[in-house]
Amino acid sequence: MEQKLTTQASWPSVDDAVPDEEGGPIARTGFSYQDEVAVRLLICMLEDPTILKIHCETQDDIVVVRQLQGEAHRTVEYVQVKAGEPDSLWSVANVCARDKKKVGSSIAEISLGRDKCKEISKFRIVTLRDVVSELRPLTYDFSAPGRAAEVLGMIQLSKEFETRIGEFKSPKGNDYAFWLENCIWEVCHSQASVERDNLLRLIQLAQAEGRPLLPEQIEVVQTELRSKAKTAGDLKWGKDGHRKIITRAHLRTWWIARTTEIFDGASDQSGGKLKTKMQDAKLSEDQIALAIELRREYAEETRAPKYLDTSDVSRLQQRARSEIATLRAQYMAGELTLNPSEFYALCIKRMDEISSELSVDKEDQSAFLKGCLYDIADRCLLRFTGASA
Repeated sequence: MEQKLTTQASWPSVDDAVPDEEGGPIARTGFSYQDEVAVRLLICMLEDPTILKIHCETQDDIVVVRQLQGEAHRTVEYVQVKAGEPDSLWSVANVCARDKKKVGSSIAEISLGRDKCKEISKFRIVTLRDVVSELRPLTYDFSAPGRAAEVLGMIQLSKEFETRIGEFKSPKGNDYAFWLENCIWEVCHSQASVERDNLLRLIQLAQAEGRPLLPEQIEVVQTELRSKAKTAGDLKWGKDGHRKIITRAHLRTWWIARTTEIFDGASDQSGGKLKTKMQDAKLSEDQIALAIELRREYAEETRAPKYLDTSDVSRLQQRARSEIATLRAQYMAGELTLNPSEFYALCIKRMDEISSELSVDKEDQSAFLKGCLYDIADRCLLRFTGASA
């Protein structure tokens, strides 16, 4: 079914249309599943030049803008992410259920109601729970035989939707049949599975582009992508609307620079990257000099341990990496409202606390742990500046 166009003179672009409401950015607590889905779509944009930009919490939970080569018109996919669901399969009744019988309030109607911009509309529903058999055709690719309008499953599904929301139309005049024809239902069974898939795809992408990185290095990039999605989702349209839209050009520039920085930094043993990271955080020259010295001593100890057993070296490194990853994730997510020097001080404090915890029966290991911290920064796996830097 072709998209209908009304006689209205001009529909706005999805990039300019003001969201109907900003409930998402106001109440995003616990939206980690949605953010991980957004990361997956950001990775798709890194891979796919037909994806021009991605919105976080504008017209829908996520909005994906595409333009296929040779086609004059852009398409926009309105993505609804449903994580907080009852312990049951999704059914037509769930999708078409209206709030207090109000027309336009069901999940399907809200999704179809996004069809009010000049771009060609597509729709996607992403859920943790699977669907019942009657909704199964929507999980098939658009080109799959099971999506054909004349197939029994689609005929029955169309009748169900006609009975429940048949009278509802989008602002552009399209009805339930248009939504069924242009909607993909995607089941992602857990946040952990999406995270694992995202990590693997980032590893493969970096490898394909000639900057192979280790999983722990890619995890840093993944955390920063997650922060980009969350930060964009948290912003308000009226004040920072343009920052809620992440373009492919911007993301590709960031991706190339960041993975190159990490790839080059992993082989740089001079401490120069560490100095840069600390200068960016506006730390003093004496702090920088001391950090470089502690990192040098740490490197000597790890190459040929004099004071620690090999097992102790590994255990301390693992503990330091874990703590730093937690602190950095909290900082990037805005859970720690600190300036760079305060965040740096917190990292140092945590290394001292870990040393105190582990040194009941052993010598103080704070110097080694701080050296590990500085080595991680020198390998471009830690920055003391915030998400926007």
